[in-house]
Amino acid sequence: MTTPTTSFAHDAEAKRKVLNRLRRAHGQLNAVIEAVDSEQSCRDIVQQLSAVSKALDRAGFLVISSALKECLTDPETDELATDELEKLFLSLA
Repeated sequence: MTTPTTSFAHDAEAKRKVLNRLRRAHGQLNAVIEAVDSEQSCRDIVQQLSAVSKALDRAGFLVISSALKECLTDPETDELATDELEKLFLSLA
């Protein structure tokens, strides 16, 4: 049995947005590592961690949103079953 997948083949804008958020999270995570390494204040570290977390969550929601749009516009392409999308969505909560 193969794992269902979705792609961004039909939505280049969604792909661009997800990649931008992931790149932002990557940069923010580097800032967290540097903050810990240079012993910055707890407040600064937690603020950076919060930013990383939000960027990753939003990237995940964009991925799921794209899959939902795909299902709505082309229900014949059952790449991800509805229950699988629901599980993925809830895993981000």
